[in-house]
Amino acid sequence: MHQNKGPLYTYINPPKSTYSSISNHSTILRKMNKMLHSASFSLSFLFILLVHFSINIHAATFDIRNDCPYTVWAAASPGGGRRLDPGQGWNLWVAPGTAMARIWGRTNCHFDGSGRGRCETGDCGSLECKGWGVPPNTLAEYALNQFGNMDFIDISVIDGFNIPMEFSPTSGACRGIRCTADINGQCPRELRTAGGCNNPCTVFKTNEYCCNNGRGSCGPTNFSRFFKTRCPDAYSYPQDDPTSTFTCPGGTNYRVVFCPRGSSRNFPLEMVDGMCPSQLRAPGGCNNPCTVFKTNEYCCTNGQGSCGPTQFSKFFKNRCPDAYSYPQDDPTSTFTCPGGTNYRVVFCPRTSPRFPLEMVESLNE
Repeated sequence: MHQNKGPLYTYINPPKSTYSSISNHSTILRKMNKMLHSASFSLSFLFILLVHFSINIHAATFDIRNDCPYTVWAAASPGGGRRLDPGQGWNLWVAPGTAMARIWGRTNCHFDGSGRGRCETGDCGSLECKGWGVPPNTLAEYALNQFGNMDFIDISVIDGFNIPMEFSPTSGACRGIRCTADINGQCPRELRTAGGCNNPCTVFKTNEYCCNNGRGSCGPTNFSRFFKTRCPDAYSYPQDDPTSTFTCPGGTNYRVVFCPRGSSRNFPLEMVDGMCPSQLRAPGGCNNPCTVFKTNEYCCTNGQGSCGPTQFSKFFKNRCPDAYSYPQDDPTSTFTCPGGTNYRVVFCPRTSPRFPLEMVESLNE
């Protein structure tokens, strides 16, 4: 179902009557019947009401949620865009028959008062997207009420990956799909980019990866297998249809979740470049600023009270509130237990990220 190019769309947002009860529809029909017998009845007005009535019945609902621990600027074509802070959601109502449509998330965005601006990943030039985003961006794609009145849905990484995603029905008898692996943390060196992991077509632009020469002109590659082994539900290259397109009955409603439960949610795309501040990055880990700068500001070498929290220490403290973030961080970082207590130390405990930093390099050797 994935398309490399596509048109812009007109988004029809149903009126508030969409959400009224069936009795309200009956009231509308009675009024329309009365109007039919009125000399002043307008056929054009009747047509408008019929269109709205049809949308009221058949519009699909998309519940878009941000479960990431960071802000995502959700985007939809058709639909526009919206800022979603952690835990926030956005509901879209999409007209039946809509095709070549997609939903994606954008990261590290900055917009002015008029909504113009840029994002590090998934950028479309404004808060309200009029077209599609710039790779890399994880995509939820769909076409409603197609052959046999079926909806066709997929998750695609053909435009790369930036945010873990789940695309699932909230009604109807069909399965949900996910792409929640730590793609950014394991991204091959050749595909790495700020905020995400490119698809090889974006980087190399050859038929081998882009399938420009038509059906049967390309197949799986080592790069597409990198994505497919981690996200088996997702499109990994343009002709990956047999294992990547799913159907649901027409009239199904859907949920799109960024960083769903079980995903590598603690590692947004910017963490490939590590979330660790650039000044502190080191092979296999993230230095403390004292190790790098060796000044009293960070090392507290001049004694008690000679230093305090810094932006760097706050970076660590916000992510590990139990841990010492600078040498005089005692009040929130020292804990006591009764003498005679036994202890357990676990590396990579459950719910922690599973990919140490050195894996970014080792996976490409």
